[in-house]
Amino acid sequence: MGRAVGIDLGTSTSCVSFVKDGKPIAIPGPDQRLIQASVVSFLPDGNRVVGNAAKKMMIENAENTVYSAKRLIGRKFFSAEVKKAMAVVAYKIVEGPNQGVRISIRERDYSVPEISAMILMEMKRIAEAYLGEEVDKAVISVPANFNDGQRQATKDAGAIAGLNVLRIINEPTCAALAYGFGKGLKQKIAVYDLGGGTFDISILEVGEDVFEVISTAGDTFLGGDDFDDRLIDYFAERFMREHDLDIRSNRMALQKLKNAAEIAKIELSDKLETRIQVSGIMETMEGAKDLDYTINRNYFGQMILDLIQRTFKVCDEALQNGRLTVQDLDALILVGGPTKSPIIQDAVKNYFFKDPQANVDPELVVAIGAGIQASTLTERKAGALLLDVTPMSLGIATAGGLMDTLIERNTPIPTESSRIFTTTHENQTAVRIKIYQGENKMYESNELMGEFRLADIAAAPKGEPKIEVTFEIDANGIVNVTAKDKDSGQAQSVQLTVSGGLSKEEIERLKKEHGGKGEEVATLKPSAELPQ
Repeated sequence: MGRAVGIDLGTSTSCVSFVKDGKPIAIPGPDQRLIQASVVSFLPDGNRVVGNAAKKMMIENAENTVYSAKRLIGRKFFSAEVKKAMAVVAYKIVEGPNQGVRISIRERDYSVPEISAMILMEMKRIAEAYLGEEVDKAVISVPANFNDGQRQATKDAGAIAGLNVLRIINEPTCAALAYGFGKGLKQKIAVYDLGGGTFDISILEVGEDVFEVISTAGDTFLGGDDFDDRLIDYFAERFMREHDLDIRSNRMALQKLKNAAEIAKIELSDKLETRIQVSGIMETMEGAKDLDYTINRNYFGQMILDLIQRTFKVCDEALQNGRLTVQDLDALILVGGPTKSPIIQDAVKNYFFKDPQANVDPELVVAIGAGIQASTLTERKAGALLLDVTPMSLGIATAGGLMDTLIERNTPIPTESSRIFTTTHENQTAVRIKIYQGENKMYESNELMGEFRLADIAAAPKGEPKIEVTFEIDANGIVNVTAKDKDSGQAQSVQLTVSGGLSKEEIERLKKEHGGKGEEVATLKPSAELPQ
């Protein structure tokens, strides 16, 4: 029987941990670093390199090196987030089956869960090398604001990697666990989680070793990558004015600038000013042109001020949903590499009117919390009790373009909710139920999570059949939907199939491959008296 670990599967970096003698430990990789880049580089000979070694190949092997895949996981190809990624990454993003996303590398298309699975397999290998035993179970963290599709895709990645995913756990909840587990605290905690690609804020109440999420809010497309993009645009514009050359039009040059911009951002955490130099960034008829500029911390702060303010709008939302103010909070935890910047720290202090906890490493805290939860779920002794919430409302499409919400956002999970619906056509024997996630009253303004068809309804006048629809959210935040014809007693249970997701057969095939061990169907209406 293998060991269980906790894995922080991050946009920019990943980390793995386990618990030894009651103490959580982050595990070092082959380079002895605790943090590994969430990067996969595909080589001409068919092999691949993962982690920090792969990050070093982002320039010479730019089009075959995948990074920030987490920003694409569980998304539809036509989404704004995918379009934005296509404009800035060096690798090729293409449309897959069911409007899904595929990454095209060396004449092969990979699903995003496959790429994530490669990172998870590297974390698994790192843990096995350190522990000297098999690792076959994991708790994997995700942003609190990840929707059902993104959570399911992350779970699929774990399965492809040969891991039994014990729990999908929210990153801020992990951070609170790492901070408070075993300390007998009674506090309200704010977890400000700014990663490479996502931002979350969660408010938790800790009582002894019970961790209850009061509210959560987030932006799944806001993070350190966006700070890099501001620097990239700034330097590219300066270069354009001086040399009439657009670095962004050349994939190799853009990747060089991206790497340099990330280094400059990190250096500005320790220095008031930094110099960015890239020799021979672009070739011209007159010879190679160098990029050589300086930038100071204050100017960079002004450059990203609106992005920081966006995080505070999300914080406002979480506090309002929890009916709290900053004065009600006892502690503040910062999570994510970008929060090491004094620019971010000062802004967060000013917003919350308190200093963040200094005894928590923002880059390790999520993996540590996931490791604690993995230990709790596998060892036969008292552990932490986590009471999480669903980040967004869930409902179905009904007449008039409205979404009928069955589960409200910030509802504690696991949870279940049922409602009776009926048919809209005479003698209708089937209905199609479309499931949406979001806060808009009009369903088309929310995100379609999937749909299913309930057939073999007894023919009857419209409005007479009573169809009970039940939404269930498990402890991982993953949704299942069931439907039952109340008159005949016939019931059908349907796993919510996410558009663009992988089938069980595909997951099994990929697991083996990668070595990870005709009739009209009407929309339901909530009332028999609504018109057709």
